[in-house]
Amino acid sequence: MRRPSSTASVPTTSRYRWARSYTQWLNERGGIEADLTVTREAPDRYLIVTAAATQVRDFSYLKDHLPSDARVVATDVTSAFAVLSIMGPHSRAFLQSLTPDDLSHAAFPFGTSRHIDLGYARVRASRVTYVGELGWELYIPTEFATGVFDVLVAAGAEFGLRHAGYHALNSLRMEKGYRHWGHDISPDDTPLEAGLGFVVAWDKPGGFIGREALLAQKAAGLTRRMVQFALTDPEQLLYHNEPIWRDGVIVGSITSGMYGHTLDASLGMGYVSAPDGSSCDREYVLSGNYEIEVAGERVPARASLDPWYDPKSARVRS
Repeated sequence: MRRPSSTASVPTTSRYRWARSYTQWLNERGGIEADLTVTREAPDRYLIVTAAATQVRDFSYLKDHLPSDARVVATDVTSAFAVLSIMGPHSRAFLQSLTPDDLSHAAFPFGTSRHIDLGYARVRASRVTYVGELGWELYIPTEFATGVFDVLVAAGAEFGLRHAGYHALNSLRMEKGYRHWGHDISPDDTPLEAGLGFVVAWDKPGGFIGREALLAQKAAGLTRRMVQFALTDPEQLLYHNEPIWRDGVIVGSITSGMYGHTLDASLGMGYVSAPDGSSCDREYVLSGNYEIEVAGERVPARASLDPWYDPKSARVRS
């Protein structure tokens, strides 16, 4: 579950719909220092949401990179909000039964955020997901969190509401191929290697930290890239750091793994490197025969550069 990390301190509007963007903060080498979302709450106010485990680290990065002449204030507002994630194919119908605000796709498309009435609270609802299904994250003022939770639980039985923890979250994000900072992405991995090049704004006015390094890597071609794996034997489980074999040669290791209950398959992801610094392009990745070593036993595996579940994200954007 993601937590509020910091926001610029200026007034905000209440009902206007603003965009929420998924992005990374980089170092000069192009490595990923933070994985987060930025919501524009007003023309001069932004809400940055990062993982609970990296809240302090990411807030420090933000403060350290504020220009000395910038007219901006960064404030950690984590304790001011509780966050509840309502995810799943019935999440729209469920939430719509509890608020007068229009949650239709036309009125509330994917990647947008605005305030809605829910219970006795004004709640920031952001249409995003870390589980690969239709859903919203609800940012609730702390003093109203218990009341909103009770309203949700009381109405949830009709829609099949279930509580889900981190293991469920991990399983679902693995099926969708969502990366996790600290396991799948780190300061030593670039967005291009991690398959996150789609979030890089190459033409951003003024550039960005790490741009030159990424441009050089893009021009030279990748020698390693993130690949998703599904074991052919569903009885074997992946956790972390299992060797990846390609055509009888170790080419990497699993960065994270979990059983995918929707797919009935043991899933993992990890970086595959090409030999001798040669190009690790799509053809190279998908042309090999892979095995993942589990407790000393090599288990055949299928490789993919696309998510195993809903690769076109039709469900997320429905």
